[in-house]
Amino acid sequence: MTETVVSTRQPRPAAAAPAEPPGAPIVPRRRERPGGRLRALDGLRLLAALMVAAYHYGGRDGEIAQAWGTSPKEQFPTLHEYFAYGCLGVQVFFVISGFVICMSGWGRPLKSFVASRASRLLPAYWVAVLIVTAVFALPVVAFRAVSPSDALVNLTMLQMPLGVDRVLGVCWTLWAEVRFYALFALCVVLPGATRRRVIMFCAGWTLAAVIAENAQLPLLDIVAMPQYAPFFIGGVGLYLVHLDRRDVYGWGIVAVSWAVGQHYAVQELWHAPGAGGFSHRTSLGIVLVVTFGFLAVAAIALGLLNRVNWRWLTVAGALTYPFYLVHEHLGWVVVHALHQGLDLPSGVTFGLTVAAMLLLAWLLNKYVEEPLTPRLRAALARGR
Repeated sequence: MTETVVSTRQPRPAAAAPAEPPGAPIVPRRRERPGGRLRALDGLRLLAALMVAAYHYGGRDGEIAQAWGTSPKEQFPTLHEYFAYGCLGVQVFFVISGFVICMSGWGRPLKSFVASRASRLLPAYWVAVLIVTAVFALPVVAFRAVSPSDALVNLTMLQMPLGVDRVLGVCWTLWAEVRFYALFALCVVLPGATRRRVIMFCAGWTLAAVIAENAQLPLLDIVAMPQYAPFFIGGVGLYLVHLDRRDVYGWGIVAVSWAVGQHYAVQELWHAPGAGGFSHRTSLGIVLVVTFGFLAVAAIALGLLNRVNWRWLTVAGALTYPFYLVHEHLGWVVVHALHQGLDLPSGVTFGLTVAAMLLLAWLLNKYVEEPLTPRLRAALARGR
């Protein structure tokens, strides 16, 4: 969710593999092709963000109903059933994140890895928290603002474990990402990434997540996060497949992660149809969306989408993270202003709100991320 893209890598032919001691790091080689970016991954990230936005604007009740004036079920009588599946864009993000974090952490020292992750996450996040806090504090905005004390805690990204009110509704996913980064850094990056170590990391985390489901140990549940671990682990497995498509262990990690991940998704998001429900996600629909996420990243990992190399996808990938940060809460304000203030139709309001959030994301990327990210990365990389 938080990484743009990285260069493609070429699988090592088994017959040409040099002799090396057990556990030695595998250094993937770059594909010789122009651009060197996995632009299809950029496009998939933006698609996942738009799925989540569709869910927030038209796939559930809550504050968004206050923005529309009525339930989105009435605003989008047919589409709300499909928008309700948009929440699964988060699971797609997690698969992408597993793939990209394994790629970016491979062969990189811990200090560089931490600097890269912190500089990627924090600048746009800090500014998004400040913007949303300021907007919600305006008297004309009908939505409740968090207290100044809670807003300050939000700047640390520790509001979830501290039980503090959130400025950004999506920050719970960032808390999951941060825990994944910490696990991967300690278990893989710190000792040095090798194929064997990555496989053991995936196996150990899968086992811990399954145990946590029934152990009733809050600390283990926080660390292992069983509902989301299969998606991160599946993405890591797909990076092993990216290195060598004949890697049986990599494919095994992907298969087990998909099976366990769809189980958790159905368990969490399915409910029996009822007259009072906002919508009914079928178990088949949930499984299909989860499967799409795994298959899409698999297609990219195998190089099947290398021809999807349009330059505009790079821009799309750059906009994804700031768009994801600001779209929900600021989207409520824009929807309220356009639909109730200007009396624009629902479909027009929906489209203009998405466009406004993409424009704000572009501004955040150009004037916040581009100047601040490299400076913060350099400062952290050279700091003692």
